[in-house]
Amino acid sequence: MFAVVRSGGKQYRVAVGDELHLERLGTEPGEGVELSEVLMVADGADVRMGAPLVDGALVRATVLSQDRGRKINIFKFKAKKRYRKRAGHKQYLTRVKIDEIVV
Repeated sequence: MFAVVRSGGKQYRVAVGDELHLERLGTEPGEGVELSEVLMVADGADVRMGAPLVDGALVRATVLSQDRGRKINIFKFKAKKRYRKRAGHKQYLTRVKIDEIVV
């Protein structure tokens, strides 16, 4: 059984036991979180598609940690003009483990 959920403007395919990084959620490690934006649920040949969301479906997960992603380097320049600009960015992420898919 798996589901497709939306969190932080992105879509994720999740199954029970999966660990994934989501955009930062305002919860502490060890707390539970419910992802209610479920777009699709599939259990073998039984597939439920939402329009846009599946009614009554949600995914329960446990927050494992609050992390930061890998560093992304940004470098801008203009040829022949001696213009160079360097910056970096590390995204805040929340690592969760999927506990249950409720239909």
